[in-house]
Amino acid sequence: MIQSFIKKGSFQDSVSLMLISKKLSDLDEVDEVSVMMGTPANKSLLTATGFWSDRFNDATPNDICVAIKAHNDSIDVVDLISTQLEDALKNIAQQQGGSKLLKARRYVSATEKLPDANLVLISIAGEYAAELAEQAIDDNKNVMIFSDNVSVSDEIRLKTKASSKDLIVMGPDCGTAIIAGAPLAFANVIPKGNIGVIGASGTGIQEVISQIALLNQGITQAIGLGGRDLSQEVGGISALTALKMLAADEQSQVITFISKPPAESVREKVISVMKLINKPIVALFLGSTINKIRDENIYFAKTLDEAARLACSLAKVEIAVHSLPKVTKQTISGLYTGGTLASEAAMLLAQELHLSVNQNHDKGIMLEENGHKIIDLGDDFYTVGRPHPMIDPSIREQEISKLGVQKSVGVVLLDLVIGYGANPNPAESIIAGYKAACAQRSSDNPLIAIVTVTGSQQDPQCRSQQIDVLTENNIVVMDNLPEAILLAKKLITPKKSMGLLKTYSLLNHISVINAGLRSFAEDLQSSNVPVVHYQWAPIAGGNQKLAAILKKLN
Repeated sequence: MIQSFIKKGSFQDSVSLMLISKKLSDLDEVDEVSVMMGTPANKSLLTATGFWSDRFNDATPNDICVAIKAHNDSIDVVDLISTQLEDALKNIAQQQGGSKLLKARRYVSATEKLPDANLVLISIAGEYAAELAEQAIDDNKNVMIFSDNVSVSDEIRLKTKASSKDLIVMGPDCGTAIIAGAPLAFANVIPKGNIGVIGASGTGIQEVISQIALLNQGITQAIGLGGRDLSQEVGGISALTALKMLAADEQSQVITFISKPPAESVREKVISVMKLINKPIVALFLGSTINKIRDENIYFAKTLDEAARLACSLAKVEIAVHSLPKVTKQTISGLYTGGTLASEAAMLLAQELHLSVNQNHDKGIMLEENGHKIIDLGDDFYTVGRPHPMIDPSIREQEISKLGVQKSVGVVLLDLVIGYGANPNPAESIIAGYKAACAQRSSDNPLIAIVTVTGSQQDPQCRSQQIDVLTENNIVVMDNLPEAILLAKKLITPKKSMGLLKTYSLLNHISVINAGLRSFAEDLQSSNVPVVHYQWAPIAGGNQKLAAILKKLN
């Protein structure tokens, strides 16, 4: 038997009522208590879960429906639960009254209190979310719909309208976003960096940005799309808008795209747009059958961890690129003391520039084509009658200095190997050779030196000390060979023009109207984001005919 009652005219958000349901269900006198607003969707849910009472036929979406299951039907628990409910609602009111949150009871009032608001965050009941979202779009505001149970047809209509106005709809069922530093819904505190993230997966975004932070890099934006955006029906409408936004965002130097299994045709459409963006993009299409590692500027990842690591590696390259002068259309020279390092550098450079690796390694030459050259100075040809260059680096110092007169060389790649048996201060020799080369160059024909260091902090030469002295002398140090090769290629490659791109002010400044869960507004306020909490409730008590009349009058 279900014992029930209705509390009239007391609208509360669904999360608060779920917490109250759990608290009341823990009372010894009852088995379980369900507390819900009297919306059509909730009435269906009460029926499906066995909590229906005919009394609820009279409930409106502004009324609270309370259904009680008790193990002893002879006990009337309505008075007990009613009293406990009143206490819980008073406690919520007291907690809310204690915070100085800007509030409004009407949408128009919310816009008046926050006139520069450019995003509406919606977490109200799903059957009402589309109407409010459309009102926001008509008011030229971007939208994030946290609410679920929004129809596909509503999603397509809303996203199509927003796209035509250069706005974005994140969602429905979008749980995570970080825009212009603002934490929207389920968000994390992540350092500022140069990686922009787009995701049709809330926890996927959270995992990737968390891994990015653990790898000592940061993000610019994290744009959620909602789980259905890359479906066949929706067609990636918001995904394409988000890519345009990050393409135009100067701070987002690397883009990371995360998706649950997409429709194949939509995936191909998204990839074709990615190729038009003059930025490196890490793409993770979970469950896809893509076997490529890379396609032009797109790097394909198989896991969230791999996506984060690729993004961080590319981010470090982009940071270096933007701090160095361009040496466009010049060549790359590699002078290595380690044979395997020279071999890998040649292989990677050949892949990047579509060159051929030397097979015979005559005189230690691993690659020589189109002016690009990689040499292993530890080859037998160079060590006849003299110590290996890891012990005596003077031969490489001389070769570096000779590059000063080879004006076509714009980048020199070098290794620095430390440890027992190696030269006690190999950085000193690199610096001497580099200074001699630079002295023969003009400011409009620079030579960029890129070094990778092989060794540990505990080695006699101390890894960090060697790195510090190199960087103090304007020599770039990268963590590994793939990053060094990517940087070298970037420096010699002319940048493709993307033409004039529309700027999206949302990415630089955000002001939020929050409709639904109050905690989202409180999180924004604590992060110093301008926000007004719109205390939304169904118009005319949920009476659709009366609501339509009021809408026409307004």
